[in-house]
Amino acid sequence: MKNLLEIARVVTKRKVRKIEIFDDHSLRNNKSKFNQFYEALRDNKFKNDREAASTLYKCSPTDPKYRQLKSRFRKRLLNTLFFLDINMPKAANYDRAYYSCHKDWTLVKTLIWYNAPSSAAQLARQILTTSLKFKFADLIINSSRILRDYAAQQGDERDYEEYDNYIKEYNDILNAEIRSEELLQRVVMNYYKPLSKTQELTENIEDYCEALVSLSEQYDSPVIFYNMYLVWIFAYEIQQDFESMLEVCEQGEQFVQKNAVYKQHKKTVTFQTKKMSAYLHLRNYRDGRATAEKCLKELKAGSEDWFNFMDYYFLLTMHVNNPLQSVAIFKLVYNNSKLRKQDNEIVEKWDIYEGYIEYLIQVEGKENPVLQKQQNKQFRASKFIGKPTPYNKEQRIFTVHVLILQILFLLEERKFNEVMDRIDRLKKYANRQLRREEYHRPVQFIRLLQQYAKSDFQPGETTGTERYLNQLKSVPFFYRGVNAELEIIPYEMLWERIQQYVR
Repeated sequence: MKNLLEIARVVTKRKVRKIEIFDDHSLRNNKSKFNQFYEALRDNKFKNDREAASTLYKCSPTDPKYRQLKSRFRKRLLNTLFFLDINMPKAANYDRAYYSCHKDWTLVKTLIWYNAPSSAAQLARQILTTSLKFKFADLIINSSRILRDYAAQQGDERDYEEYDNYIKEYNDILNAEIRSEELLQRVVMNYYKPLSKTQELTENIEDYCEALVSLSEQYDSPVIFYNMYLVWIFAYEIQQDFESMLEVCEQGEQFVQKNAVYKQHKKTVTFQTKKMSAYLHLRNYRDGRATAEKCLKELKAGSEDWFNFMDYYFLLTMHVNNPLQSVAIFKLVYNNSKLRKQDNEIVEKWDIYEGYIEYLIQVEGKENPVLQKQQNKQFRASKFIGKPTPYNKEQRIFTVHVLILQILFLLEERKFNEVMDRIDRLKKYANRQLRREEYHRPVQFIRLLQQYAKSDFQPGETTGTERYLNQLKSVPFFYRGVNAELEIIPYEMLWERIQQYVR
């Protein structure tokens, strides 16, 4: 009762008349500008302030009406964060506990600020108990500091020594965790750079790996173990040693199985997605499918992680030339209502995937009636052939893939003059937009196409193809989820297809 009286005193003095949040009740008012703003953001309808201001008030983003709405909207959105539903079916106990403890920690600091030390200490004890179970080193130290101070004020030497010991024990662990995070961040910071610019990372990453192993041997911390596995995975991925990469992913999964209390949904999904990436590069469809069947039971369809995983799974089926499975995966993603709410880059990518799927159905469906039945009757190759390519510089590889697919459709129709036009556009685009160190493989493939164009598609008169084909093969396919590295169908397989048209 003492603590309740203490909290009630704080609330009585400082309470607000109304807590402004977004809940089911408030979102029923469709005429509210707040709700219109919220729903538009949720559905990715606004790309910038100009679009939002124009839609909501038909004004500029500097107009006071819009600026006031945006400010109040942001405050309401932040308030809502304190009332999120963390009991989602797929949320791990570790994730729920971490969120709950941090929310309670905010309450502890609030109670201390408003001079309610007994209530703050009681809540800090609850945080400490949970944090010790899950080994949240930062929260153990923070809550122990509050409790150590409270014990000192109460003259309780036994409690004081207990909390002081926790602080000293976990201070070393927290410093080790911070060091492990630093090493992982140094890898991630350089991971997505073009391979030609990752020499420094390649030289240092082995040292990072060994340092993390040493930390894991000294400290029993799930944070350190997870960071160690992730850095080793990145190391083998950069070295393109995909078999070793798979081994580390499996070791990470075994760690989760043996230490279920530390299971984190995001980390588990990362291990499985990296496994799918390895299977893609190894073209191992059998094990890739087994991983997908397991992972898709845990992933929420339509989530960001789900779309990312399905991208690798789809590409795997395309790279092993399994069109029926490619069609099945494509339809599962393309028919998901959440797709159109994703970033424009993801939507554009799957729109291009549709074109490649329809091409495979059209070509390979001639000898496969089951595949032929999967054709989308609303898709028109003629419309795709005339599709413009207004992609921004981050999506410039999409221009390449659209033009290549147009070439494939035109070759199917034996329209060689139009094929020449697309090859010429690819040539100009490569010369102006594609840096060779970043786009080596597509540039070499475009050079191959140029050789056929020079010979007017006469195989006997074509020269120079062996040179560019060898240069293409000298840099193996390597995809890290970066657009520049995307190959819907490997360029070597595309080259074989094109040769069949001009023999």
